[in-house]
Amino acid sequence: MRRQFTGWPEQAMDVLWQLQGEPTHATRERCRADRERLVRQPMIALLNEVADADPRYEDFSVWHYRTGSWWWQNQSAVIRLGRKIEINLRFSLDGLWIQGAWWYPDPGQVDMFRKAVAAEGSGRELSALVEDLREKGYDIAGDVMKRPPRGYPTDHPRTDLLRHRSVTAARPLGSEGWLHTPEVTNRVLSAAADLDALLTWLVRHVKRAA
Repeated sequence: MRRQFTGWPEQAMDVLWQLQGEPTHATRERCRADRERLVRQPMIALLNEVADADPRYEDFSVWHYRTGSWWWQNQSAVIRLGRKIEINLRFSLDGLWIQGAWWYPDPGQVDMFRKAVAAEGSGRELSALVEDLREKGYDIAGDVMKRPPRGYPTDHPRTDLLRHRSVTAARPLGSEGWLHTPEVTNRVLSAAADLDALLTWLVRHVKRAA
């Protein structure tokens, strides 16, 4: 029977505290079972509920710990929406964080993105979507060139977007008491709704190159 998500237990924070800094191998092994039960398994339960609420979010992965300390201190997950287009979640002592991203593009995807940005209709649409997310508190970032790409005028009205070779929109969701309740699901779905128009634009215009 699939585990129902009820929030991260308060003890999850105690486990993450023990893993701060550069935890020794002995510390990691001592915390491994508790971290799996209290930190990672709730993330899996959360994403199952998110997928139940919206089938578009069914393709997800919840990362294991790997070798670096960061992976033990941060429980990360990804929901895939298109080729290199995804929603990222991260739970840590800082609380819950979400990001919508198109990054690490395949060859040809950057050219597709630039053509869509330069086109009047799709370009204006993207510019409005990005501005809307900024107003909602999302940090817009990515791999950004210092100069406009070749083949595009330096005075193009959307030159800032043309310089992007990836786009991310991220913000913290918070670290309050609701993290320990089922309210987390609603908060994640609300943030995913914020990101939906941008990610849909990217899925539509930044297809996998042939």
